[in-house]
Amino acid sequence: MRSRDMTTLTTGARAGRRPWRLPIPRAGALVLALILPVALVILWQLSGKDGALFGGALPTPDRVWNAWVTWAFGPKGMGLNPYSGTWLESVTFSTIRVAKGFSLAILVGVPLGIAIGWWKLFAMVVDPTIQWLRPVPITAWLPISIAIFGISDFGSIFLITIGAFYPIVINTTHGTRDVEKNWIRAALMMGSSPLTVMRRVVLPAALPSIFTGLRIGLGIAWTAVIVSEMVAVKSGLGYVLWDAYYVGRMDIVIADMVSIGLLGYLSDVLIVRLEHTVLRWRRLQSFNA
Repeated sequence: MRSRDMTTLTTGARAGRRPWRLPIPRAGALVLALILPVALVILWQLSGKDGALFGGALPTPDRVWNAWVTWAFGPKGMGLNPYSGTWLESVTFSTIRVAKGFSLAILVGVPLGIAIGWWKLFAMVVDPTIQWLRPVPITAWLPISIAIFGISDFGSIFLITIGAFYPIVINTTHGTRDVEKNWIRAALMMGSSPLTVMRRVVLPAALPSIFTGLRIGLGIAWTAVIVSEMVAVKSGLGYVLWDAYYVGRMDIVIADMVSIGLLGYLSDVLIVRLEHTVLRWRRLQSFNA
């Protein structure tokens, strides 16, 4: 290594910066991410006998793949296969419900969490009720949802909103409370109004915690949509999952589970990309630290 390069690295280390690391190409990261699932699929396939495991209860991956191809690309209304060609329709129904319920949870949870974290009196009035209702599982709300909304999209959206709401409001509250008090004092000393402090200091500082709540809430939203579609709605991936189990189509059940996991992963990637864009200043700050 050249002496000038060595001097640069030494100077960076003395300044307390993070050690320089080789970046992993995206293609290499993708290969690393696929090693474990591919190995599990191969082991699953090799463990099967006559296309099934556990006495025929669990189909092998090749049968699941064939079932998914027919479900996704087969002609709609194909004879004895009512699932043929309906995959995209089911995905669309579930995705729209998650988007609506998750959006409502954000619109309510983020402002409420900021208010709880910022105003002590408001927190004393509202926070105990939230903590009291939070342990109630989504499934316990199913009878109320059906009683109020019937078998409709509104019931599913209601359950999704409740499921995503609590992690969003709690993480937003903690993010607001953990803002460095010296930043707030400095802003007030410089003549900033409370509204300006909220907008320019508190909200940016709380955003990392808010995004953490969004990611957790989005995962729960996908759980809630499947639960609600099994009981309170007659369409979507949850409905197909339960219907396929009822008629003994375990290949469709597993294909449905894989589809749900993939959709949840892709939606989480979108949140992470948005977080990286909005919090670009944080990454630059960490790099220069």
